[in-house]
Amino acid sequence: MLVVGQIVRPHGILGEVVVNVRTDDPAERFAPGSVLVTDPGKRVAPQVPPTLTVETVRPHQGRLLIVFDSVYDRDIAENLRGVLLCVDSETLPPSEDPDEFSDFELVGLAAVTREGEPLGEVIRVDHAPASDLLVLRRPDGRSALVPFVKAIVPEVDVAGGRVVLTPPEGLFDL
Repeated sequence: MLVVGQIVRPHGILGEVVVNVRTDDPAERFAPGSVLVTDPGKRVAPQVPPTLTVETVRPHQGRLLIVFDSVYDRDIAENLRGVLLCVDSETLPPSEDPDEFSDFELVGLAAVTREGEPLGEVIRVDHAPASDLLVLRRPDGRSALVPFVKAIVPEVDVAGGRVVLTPPEGLFDL
C-alpha cells in the first residue's frame, strides 16, 4: 500500500475533514469518485470502513478539505482522525524517471556501503520538509535516519535489493 494522505481532523459540522497530502499527484488521487483504502493500523473506531470514496474536495491552506461518501456529520468525521489514506501500489504505473522511487519499492532493501559492508535494512520512508528520510534498522537493532539525497544515497538498485550509501562521518553515531 502507498500512503497518499492522512486525515488530520474534522472541519465544520457537515462531515468535511482536513487531509494532509502525501502524494505528488493530489488531483488524481483525491478526485471525486476516487476510492481510498484506510490503513488498518490506524483505524481508531470500528465505524471506520475499509475504504472511503471521495465525494467532494477543495484546497484549504496547503491541505485538502474532503467530504467522503457516507461521512455527513462531525461525529463520524471525528472517528476518522489520524486515519491514513492509501492506494494499492500494485495499480500504480512504474515511474519513467530513473531517480524516482515509491516508498514500497525502497522498503525492504538492504543498505550497504560501496564496499558492500551491511548498514541495515530500509524499514520505511519518512517524508520530512527538507528531504525524504530512509529509516534503517541497523544490524544492532537500533534505528537510523538517512537523508534520501544523491550525495548520501548515490545508488538505488531495486532489482538487486539494495541501496548504496556513502554516509558522512558521524551519521550513525547518534
